[in-house]
Amino acid sequence: MRTNGLALRGCAFSLLLSLLLVCCARQSPAPVLPPPSPVPTAPIDLLSLTEVDFNQLPGWQSDHLGEAVPALQRSCDHLMQLPSDRAIGRDGLAGTAGDWAGACGALRWLKPGDEAALRDYLRSWYHVVKIGNGHGDDGRFTGYFEPELHGSHQPSARYKVPLLARPEGQSPNPPATSCCSRAEIEAGALSGKATPLLWLDDAVDAHILQIQGSGRVIFEDGSVQRVGFAGSNGRNFVGLGKILAAHGKLPEKSTMPAIRAWLKAHPGEAPALMAENPRYVFFRLVPGDGPVGALNVVLTPGRSLAIDPHFLPLGAPVWLDTVDPDGTRLQKLMVAQDIGKAIEGAVRGDIYWGTGDAAFDKAGRMNSRGSYYLLLPLRHSSPVASIVPPQAG
Repeated sequence: MRTNGLALRGCAFSLLLSLLLVCCARQSPAPVLPPPSPVPTAPIDLLSLTEVDFNQLPGWQSDHLGEAVPALQRSCDHLMQLPSDRAIGRDGLAGTAGDWAGACGALRWLKPGDEAALRDYLRSWYHVVKIGNGHGDDGRFTGYFEPELHGSHQPSARYKVPLLARPEGQSPNPPATSCCSRAEIEAGALSGKATPLLWLDDAVDAHILQIQGSGRVIFEDGSVQRVGFAGSNGRNFVGLGKILAAHGKLPEKSTMPAIRAWLKAHPGEAPALMAENPRYVFFRLVPGDGPVGALNVVLTPGRSLAIDPHFLPLGAPVWLDTVDPDGTRLQKLMVAQDIGKAIEGAVRGDIYWGTGDAAFDKAGRMNSRGSYYLLLPLRHSSPVASIVPPQAG
């Protein structure tokens, strides 16, 4: 039988067309999808400094400046022990130690009770810059305090919570992978490596002591031993409030007094919940007065401020404008004398409220928006500029 060539060619063409259509369908590019929405990120702080006059300081005429003199004097004593060419603050933001000689020398002649003379002193020896963070002028202000605990030099049925020294040979802030978690340490992972300095009577208060980093231990004979931060296990801190909220025990953003009260009222649940904070702090015995801040001077209740040293210089006076935990306006002269792991940003401060339960109540409820101003010695020219913090490596 003779085959019709035209028909065969037609069939072949149809088959080829079909194959091409299938092939093209398989090779068609995928539909273009819109890019995913970027994950919102907090704006990076950019320190901005704007020269202002003393009369622009909120509450300038109402603060009892004499209360700040001890803090000012302690900062000056520290600064005057440094080489005169030592830069104060990052990139010499507050000049050199020598730039502070005039202001610190004049301070010695002042009487703390002479408020008019103190205001004249500040005007004569300092100029003021308002601090901004690149996306506004306000930030967050919290509080801290020095706990008082009850302890013993020996363990007993009452005193069974060890206050551990840093293990010998360990750095103060080791990599997270080099040490145990809180739960492991409390289970005895460092037995024989970390020596108990003292023994405390309450695990909740011991945990709060680790959060604060320093405290006073009172013994049964009335004597007192101060203890201070000596190092950590390198793990990240997880707040007790966050842990309790995650378990449905307390509302989010509960105050520290409420958190402590809940933990003490639930002794069966508290240990496991507190162990979810993996960070563990080691201590050292601190002789003499305290507590001592990062500037290595004794802190002054209500006048010492913890700041981020990437932005503000330790040792410098700071004028604060915020509200206290009871809603009263807080406009006063402070001194930057300490730092804190959670204190990060150009406008971020932690007020030292003092020692004991009254200070704990204030510090535990303090969480306010506010702003501040930096006082710099007149010999140092105004550094009206922008500074970005160093990026983590």
